[in-house]
Amino acid sequence: MKDQKVIRFSVSLEPSLLEALDTRFIKQGYASRSELVRDLIRQKLVQEQWEDEKSIQNGVLVIVYDHHQRELNQKIIDIQHQAKGVEILCTTHVHIDSHNCLETIIVRGVSHKIAQFELELSGLRGVKFSKLTRTTTFENTY
Repeated sequence: MKDQKVIRFSVSLEPSLLEALDTRFIKQGYASRSELVRDLIRQKLVQEQWEDEKSIQNGVLVIVYDHHQRELNQKIIDIQHQAKGVEILCTTHVHIDSHNCLETIIVRGVSHKIAQFELELSGLRGVKFSKLTRTTTFENTY
Protein backbone atom coordinates (compact mmCIF):
# COMPACT_ATOMS: atom_id res chain seq x y z
CA MET A 1 0.00 0.00 0.00
CA LYS A 2 1.30 3.42 -0.92
CA ASP A 3 1.89 5.95 1.80
CA GLN A 4 -1.38 7.74 2.08
CA LYS A 5 -2.35 10.71 4.11
CA VAL A 6 -4.85 9.82 6.81
CA ILE A 7 -7.85 12.07 7.18
CA ARG A 8 -9.65 12.15 10.49
CA PHE A 9 -13.39 12.60 10.69
CA SER A 10 -15.89 12.14 13.46
CA VAL A 11 -18.90 9.88 13.65
CA SER A 12 -21.85 10.45 15.95
CA LEU A 13 -23.47 7.38 17.50
CA GLU A 14 -26.04 6.74 20.15
CA PRO A 15 -24.39 5.46 23.37
CA SER A 16 -26.04 2.04 23.04
CA LEU A 17 -24.77 1.63 19.46
CA LEU A 18 -21.25 2.63 20.48
CA GLU A 19 -21.37 0.15 23.37
CA ALA A 20 -22.52 -2.60 20.99
CA LEU A 21 -19.71 -1.70 18.60
CA ASP A 22 -17.11 -1.86 21.36
CA THR A 23 -18.48 -5.02 22.93
CA ARG A 24 -19.10 -7.05 19.80
CA PHE A 25 -16.31 -5.97 17.51
CA ILE A 26 -13.46 -4.14 19.18
CA LYS A 27 -13.11 -6.63 22.01
CA GLN A 28 -13.18 -9.51 19.50
CA GLY A 29 -9.98 -8.58 17.73
CA TYR A 30 -10.10 -5.21 16.02
CA ALA A 31 -7.22 -3.02 17.11
CA SER A 32 -9.37 0.10 17.08
CA ARG A 33 -12.68 1.57 16.04
CA SER A 34 -10.90 3.04 13.01
CA GLU A 35 -9.82 -0.43 11.86
CA LEU A 36 -13.40 -1.65 12.14
CA VAL A 37 -14.77 1.31 10.18
CA ARG A 38 -12.13 0.87 7.45
CA ASP A 39 -13.00 -2.83 7.20
CA LEU A 40 -16.74 -2.13 6.98
CA ILE A 41 -16.15 0.43 4.21
CA ARG A 42 -13.99 -2.03 2.26
CA GLN A 43 -16.72 -4.68 2.59
CA LYS A 44 -19.25 -2.26 1.15
CA LEU A 45 -16.88 -1.38 -1.71
CA VAL A 46 -16.41 -5.07 -2.55
CA GLN A 47 -20.18 -5.51 -2.56
CA GLU A 48 -20.52 -2.57 -4.95
CA GLN A 49 -17.79 -3.95 -7.25
CA TRP A 50 -19.65 -7.28 -7.47
CA GLU A 51 -22.76 -5.44 -8.70
CA ASP A 52 -20.79 -4.33 -11.79
CA GLU A 53 -21.42 -7.27 -14.11
CA LYS A 54 -18.62 -6.29 -16.50
CA SER A 55 -15.64 -6.15 -14.17
CA ILE A 56 -13.58 -9.18 -13.25
CA GLN A 57 -13.95 -10.35 -9.66
CA ASN A 58 -12.26 -12.90 -7.42
CA GLY A 59 -13.75 -15.23 -4.88
CA VAL A 60 -13.31 -18.36 -2.85
CA LEU A 61 -16.01 -21.00 -2.90
CA VAL A 62 -16.03 -23.44 0.01
CA ILE A 63 -18.06 -26.61 -0.25
CA VAL A 64 -18.46 -29.51 2.15
CA TYR A 65 -19.81 -32.70 0.71
CA ASP A 66 -20.33 -36.39 1.34
CA HIS A 67 -17.73 -38.13 -0.78
CA HIS A 68 -19.73 -41.36 -0.59
CA GLN A 69 -22.47 -39.75 -2.69
CA ARG A 70 -22.46 -41.63 -5.97
CA GLU A 71 -20.57 -39.84 -8.78
CA LEU A 72 -20.44 -36.55 -6.84
CA ASN A 73 -16.66 -36.16 -7.11
CA GLN A 74 -16.84 -36.53 -10.88
CA LYS A 75 -19.74 -34.07 -11.15
CA ILE A 76 -17.78 -31.48 -9.15
CA ILE A 77 -14.77 -31.92 -11.43
CA ASP A 78 -16.93 -31.78 -14.58
CA ILE A 79 -18.61 -28.52 -13.50
CA GLN A 80 -15.20 -26.97 -12.86
CA HIS A 81 -13.85 -28.05 -16.26
CA GLN A 82 -16.97 -26.90 -18.11
CA ALA A 83 -17.39 -23.57 -16.33
CA LYS A 84 -17.87 -20.81 -18.89
CA GLY A 85 -16.68 -17.37 -17.91
CA VAL A 86 -15.12 -18.62 -14.67
CA GLU A 87 -11.42 -19.28 -14.33
CA ILE A 88 -10.51 -21.84 -11.67
CA LEU A 89 -7.26 -20.54 -10.18
CA CYS A 90 -6.72 -23.15 -7.48
CA THR A 91 -8.49 -25.91 -5.59
CA THR A 92 -7.71 -27.51 -2.26
CA HIS A 93 -9.26 -30.76 -1.10
CA VAL A 94 -9.30 -31.79 2.57
CA HIS A 95 -10.68 -34.96 4.13
CA ILE A 96 -12.66 -33.80 7.17
CA ASP A 97 -13.64 -37.27 8.35
CA SER A 98 -14.51 -40.69 6.92
CA HIS A 99 -17.57 -39.31 5.07
CA ASN A 100 -17.00 -35.61 4.44
CA CYS A 101 -14.64 -33.58 2.31
CA LEU A 102 -14.04 -29.83 2.26
CA GLU A 103 -12.99 -28.20 -0.96
CA THR A 104 -11.94 -24.62 -1.59
CA ILE A 105 -12.11 -23.33 -5.13
CA ILE A 106 -10.49 -19.99 -5.91
CA VAL A 107 -12.20 -18.38 -8.88
CA ARG A 108 -11.96 -15.35 -11.14
CA GLY A 109 -14.59 -14.05 -13.53
CA VAL A 110 -17.57 -11.77 -13.88
CA SER A 111 -19.87 -11.82 -10.88
CA HIS A 112 -22.95 -13.38 -12.46
CA LYS A 113 -20.90 -16.23 -13.95
CA ILE A 114 -19.30 -16.94 -10.57
CA ALA A 115 -22.75 -16.90 -8.95
CA GLN A 116 -24.03 -19.35 -11.56
CA PHE A 117 -20.99 -21.59 -10.94
CA GLU A 118 -21.69 -21.51 -7.19
CA LEU A 119 -25.32 -22.50 -7.72
CA GLU A 120 -24.37 -25.41 -9.95
CA LEU A 121 -22.06 -26.84 -7.31
CA SER A 122 -24.21 -26.10 -4.28
CA GLY A 123 -27.24 -27.68 -5.91
CA LEU A 124 -25.60 -31.07 -6.33
CA ARG A 125 -26.96 -33.94 -4.28
CA GLY A 126 -24.54 -34.64 -1.44
CA VAL A 127 -23.27 -31.06 -1.07
CA LYS A 128 -23.94 -30.19 2.57
CA PHE A 129 -22.57 -26.64 2.70
CA SER A 130 -21.58 -23.99 0.21
CA LYS A 131 -20.37 -20.45 0.78
CA LEU A 132 -18.85 -17.94 -1.61
CA THR A 133 -16.53 -15.33 -0.13
CA ARG A 134 -16.38 -12.38 -2.49
CA THR A 135 -13.40 -10.15 -2.93
CA THR A 136 -12.04 -7.78 -5.51
CA THR A 137 -8.64 -6.73 -6.79
CA PHE A 138 -8.51 -3.57 -4.67
CA GLU A 139 -6.91 -1.83 -7.65
CA ASN A 140 -7.74 1.55 -6.15
CA THR A 141 -5.77 0.61 -2.99
CA TYR A 142 -8.66 1.16 -0.62
